[in-house]
Amino acid sequence: AAEQAHGPVDLFFANAGIGDGLGLSASDAQWQAALDVNLLAHVRAARQLVPGWVERGTGYFVSTASAAGLLTQIGSSTYATTKHAALAFAEWLAVSYGDKGVGVSCLCPMGVDTNLLTETGGASRVAQRAVTESGPVLTPAQVADDVMRAIENETFLVLPHANVLDMYRAKGADYDRWIRGMQRFGAHLASN
Repeated sequence: AAEQAHGPVDLFFANAGIGDGLGLSASDAQWQAALDVNLLAHVRAARQLVPGWVERGTGYFVSTASAAGLLTQIGSSTYATTKHAALAFAEWLAVSYGDKGVGVSCLCPMGVDTNLLTETGGASRVAQRAVTESGPVLTPAQVADDVMRAIENETFLVLPHANVLDMYRAKGADYDRWIRGMQRFGAHLASN
């Protein structure tokens, strides 16, 4: 419908996200909803758009995977898992089509002032605190500026919160230490 009304899509933002589903108690329906919104929506959009972009030699796909895609999300098993998968799909797109005229960026912010960060957005109180106590909550406009710069520079990984890169490096440098630190942080969040 968008192409019929406005012509070919040149730039697509896979930005929807849901954080419902706590731990092992998440139902199959919650898992399926998270998979559909946080991952499969990206796959479905790419199926529709990428072949035309390859044919035209130009197009750009921006995937929002959240810092949870690089790290994890305390308090939501469905969000953490599907955002890791969204990051992996964006990487695959970049590797598979980046040399065919298709640009790909993957946005991995921590806290952004959206409904997802409120109780009405589906995030648990522990998940919300994990985000808000880890760094500043940015406005959507601040994050949009970072995304637009990344598109201009054709940068894959978009990190509006600089400390996410430090956390990711620490995770990669000593995974066991990082897990122990996250366990302590999760216990702190649950006890307060």
